[in-house]
This record gives sequence, C-alpha cells and structure tokens, in this order.
Amino acid sequence: MSWNISDEKAQDGRVAVITGANIGLGYETALALAGKGAELVLACRNLAKADHAKADIISKYPTATISCMQLDLTSLASVKQFVEAYTSTYERLDLLINNAGIMMPPYSLTEDGFESQLGANYLGHFALTGLLLPTIKKTTNARIISLASLAHNWSDIQFSDINFSKKYSARKAYGQSKFACLMFAYELQRRLTKHNYHAISVAAHPGASQSNLSQHMPKVLQWLAPLVCQSTADGAEPTLYAALKESLNGGEYIGPSGFQQARGKPKVVGSNHASKNINDAAKLWRISEELTNIRYLD
Repeated sequence: MSWNISDEKAQDGRVAVITGANIGLGYETALALAGKGAELVLACRNLAKADHAKADIISKYPTATISCMQLDLTSLASVKQFVEAYTSTYERLDLLINNAGIMMPPYSLTEDGFESQLGANYLGHFALTGLLLPTIKKTTNARIISLASLAHNWSDIQFSDINFSKKYSARKAYGQSKFACLMFAYELQRRLTKHNYHAISVAAHPGASQSNLSQHMPKVLQWLAPLVCQSTADGAEPTLYAALKESLNGGEYIGPSGFQQARGKPKVVGSNHASKNINDAAKLWRISEELTNIRYLD
C-alpha cells in the first residue's frame, strides 16, 4: 500500500522550521505541512521571496499560521542571528527540516571560508541544528530531517581538501555536501540515542525531481528534466514521509520507491556502504565542530 499524506495525523499545535521554503522542494513541503495544520517558519535568505511564498500558501490555506525569518546558511553569523530570533519567539520546535541547498555553482567561498556547497548544504545546517538543539530537546517527539540526494554517490568526504581548494569539481563538491548531509543524519541519530534524547533524526532525498537547484546545470539537462523527473510536489513526499510517518524510529533514509530510487511513492531506502562508516562519521563531526566552532552531543 503506497503512502499518502492524508493518512498521517493532523499537525495542529506543532511548529515546523523549513529552510529554503520559498521555492522548490521547500515550498512544496511547507504547503503540505500547512495543509496538515502545522505552524510554519519559512527560514529563507530572501525575505521578499519568503513573503511571496507565505501569501501563496495562505491563499490556499487561509487559516495557516506562517512566519518568515531571514536565514542565510552561507553565513554562520546569519545562522546565529536566526536562532536568537527564533528562540526569542518560540519555545518549541517539532520539525526542523534542513532543506535549503545549492547545486553545482561556479567555485566560490562563503564568508566563513567554506566551499559554497559544503557551507550552504551542510555546514550551515550542522550549525543550525546544534544551536536549535536546546529547543528541540524540550519538545516532545521532535524530528530533524536532513535532505540528502542520489548525488551522495558522487563523492565521499574529501578529508584532505574538504573545501576543494586544490582542484574544484562542482559535481564532486555537490556530491560531497550531500554525502555529508546523509552521514550527519545517521551520526546525529546515534548521538541523540547516546544522550537519551527523545528527538529523532531522519534523512530523505527527492529522487530525480524537478527543482530550482538545476539552474547551474547544462541547458540540455534542464530541457530534459521535465521528461525524466517527477514533479517537485512528488519530490517533496519523501521529506514529508520522514517528517510525519509515526512508525519511524530515527536513523532511516527515505526516498522514492521506484527504479533506482528515481521516482515513486516514498519508503525507507538504502544508501551506500561508505555513508554508514562510523569512524568517518565521527571524523566529519569533529571537523564540522572545528570549522563552525559549534559543539554539541560530544
């Protein structure tokens, strides 16, 4: 029996933070959660675009409660400012959906000196999760959802040059950032369990999904995308499954159920052997703490 969001419980009284919620997968995730009654915080770099997304969601769900808050994941200062603003307003966080990302841009560094994809896709979310953890801890049945990708197979962690300062490959750097997100989700669950948290960590990926992330890809691939990819709304379903499916215990990876996990209804799926390497996960965690100067769950 395939999954349908209508089978899941209403989310009234629950608060969800969704990064990059103004467009693409993040928007579709926010829209669906609004339909389930969750209170939303759209955590976006561009507040004007966030306000537009909010208005669009409210046009479909007039009773939805939605706030827009600025968050630039390529800036640790912005991450800290967001957390200060959030925790001064909210006392709970039921769903932290680490969705925002960039894909295969030209080489650049964040203001903190990180390769842009590593910074935006992974390190920003690593910092955000750690700083929000005290709020998550005091929330019953909270979940942290990390967005990975089929591209986690493109690269493992380049520990000898994690910021690709010697030889940049946009494809490999994207793969590394998504591999890191997946490895983080697994390691986070191990540490939450060790420290007796009731919150759980789950990873998800959208399969081959139409998305704004394709803007830096070759034009021919952008033209072909509608023919081979599932819709953005369908691509958001694994994230929603990860956020709402009550039978999940933490540490699962959710993706499409079809051929090679490219499309189809969501289910628990597998990932490559390297993503489950406990020693490498601990090493990545230590490096992430050093780079962001944010330490938690040691």
